[in-house]
Amino acid sequence: MASRLHAHIGTFRQLEILLAVYHGGSITAAADSLFLTQPTVSMQLKKLAEAIGLPLYQQVGRTLRFTDAGLATVETAKKILQNCEELEMRLSRFKGLESGTLKLAVVTTAKYFIPHLLGPFCQRYPGIDIQLTIANRQQVMERCENGADDFYVFSHLPEGLELDVIEFMANDLVAIAAASHPFTQQERVSLAEFCQEDFLIREVGSGTRYATEAFFKKQPYQPNIKMTIASNEAIIHSVLARLGVSILSAHTLAFGNIYGVQVINVESLPIKTRWSFSWTRQRALSPIAEVFLNYVQTEGREIIQQTVQLS
Repeated sequence: MASRLHAHIGTFRQLEILLAVYHGGSITAAADSLFLTQPTVSMQLKKLAEAIGLPLYQQVGRTLRFTDAGLATVETAKKILQNCEELEMRLSRFKGLESGTLKLAVVTTAKYFIPHLLGPFCQRYPGIDIQLTIANRQQVMERCENGADDFYVFSHLPEGLELDVIEFMANDLVAIAAASHPFTQQERVSLAEFCQEDFLIREVGSGTRYATEAFFKKQPYQPNIKMTIASNEAIIHSVLARLGVSILSAHTLAFGNIYGVQVINVESLPIKTRWSFSWTRQRALSPIAEVFLNYVQTEGREIIQQTVQLS
């Protein structure tokens, strides 16, 4: 078995795919997070299982249940990939910043500004590769718990994790409606009025939903939830179609060139949150990560502010 594993256990990519399936809970989630097709993910897992000679998981309804062999492989894969990252970190100290990889995991709404932040950094350090994972808050928390990345971007920090944190910039969650909605003609909308409208909300696990629910727990009125929608873009189009009103990050409008949707002035809103960069204390920062952190602290805010003004 040992010789067979050494010869055929597969590439590091297969191990990364295995971990993505384990953390994501499904072939679909793993494919989305790795920007692969579902057949590609399934084929790579099949090859890995054939090399091991044992099934890695079983499909029970819509749920994947990992076998004992699968769980053992997952734990070993974590160690192998962690050792490779540590080796890469040590080698990068000899190479300087000529090459290497920076890993970021960000919540969905951060996708509107993160590319603008990464652009100048990548131009300055063209030899550095970026691995960017975009997922909802719950999925990013799971990656954080497993120390999968160099940095994590949240607007609501998870509890119970040992993290170092720097606050980056404001993230106001604002009320929105179609430009043709009567609310846009009112100077101020009461929270009671707002809650009478059909309300469109993000899915469970998203940071926007987390903040919205926390806000309404403190209010005398509750929203009339009509639809749960798993993306900001779909919510915006639903608002345009007059299916309801919603609360989203102002960044979804600032970077999206959205026409026909308007921010409305609602009592007690916006919900005030802040974007933060965090990293696990157990994972030492690589030279590349240290340079990126300094870049974020010294230049990042100004770059984003300039981008918002130009959009």
